[in-house]
This record gives sequence, C-alpha cells and structure tokens, in this order.
Amino acid sequence: MTPAGDLAWSYLADTVMGGVSQGGARMEAGILRLSGTVSTANRGGFIQARTEMPEGLAPATTALRLRVRGNGERYFIHLRSTRTRLPWQYYQHGFDTGPDWAEVTLPLADFAASGAMMAGRIRPEDIRSIGLVAYGRDHAADVSLAALGAV
Repeated sequence: MTPAGDLAWSYLADTVMGGVSQGGARMEAGILRLSGTVSTANRGGFIQARTEMPEGLAPATTALRLRVRGNGERYFIHLRSTRTRLPWQYYQHGFDTGPDWAEVTLPLADFAASGAMMAGRIRPEDIRSIGLVAYGRDHAADVSLAALGAV
C-alpha cells in the first residue's frame, strides 16, 4: 500500500456547484484527514479529497485497499475514469469507519456507476482519479486515510 502522504491530494466541495458544504483536507504526519460539515442545502452534499492517477491502475487490479479511521460515519471512494466525461459522473463504493485504524477492501466489481448512461463496470486501467468523499447526507465529516493500495 502507498502511504497517503506520498500522493498529491486536492480538496473540492459542492460549492463549485452552488452547495454550502464546508471543510478541508490536510496532511497530518503523513496521514490525509478530510473533515468538515456536509450539507444537502442548495442541492449540495459533498466534500472530497482527490488524487490523480494519470496512468490508471494495473489491468489485473481487482480491488482497492484502504487503511482508514473516522467518526463512525459512512464514507465513500469515488473513481473517475477516461469514460466519466461530466463532472457529476463517478463510480462509488461506501465503507464504514470507527475510531480505530482498519483495513478496508473495496472490490472494483462492486463500485456502482452514478448514472444510467455509464458503463456498468470500471476498468482499472481507465481510472484517472480516486476521491475520498463525505457525501449524500447532512453530517459532520471526519475521516483519515493512512494508506491506499491496489490489489
């Protein structure tokens, strides 16, 4: 697994589309921490830290593995690919968190397309970004990612 601190992360929120969620992503001793307040007001509902994957993942990749902890909320990984052309298109898989570090494995076959006009499955070599996302409901977000790997 790659330490989260070895990847370049950028923060974005629903404010790019008029939403009102607030937060930030920062590195703390090599660990990515995404925190803030997610609000569904004004058609919003997300904060995200994203890393680019310009070369995609190895074609034999079947899953992503994360080392995470959080405040007990459910969080998501969003994948964008060469086939997700519109800003609101992604493939999504959720995971639950707790106060202790845990390894989570997310099979690529279980990622769901965000829209009907997208291919049903994502190909690992087509992945262009991976996002750690607090999404979809009003809540306080606080999730940390220590490492990310392809299996």
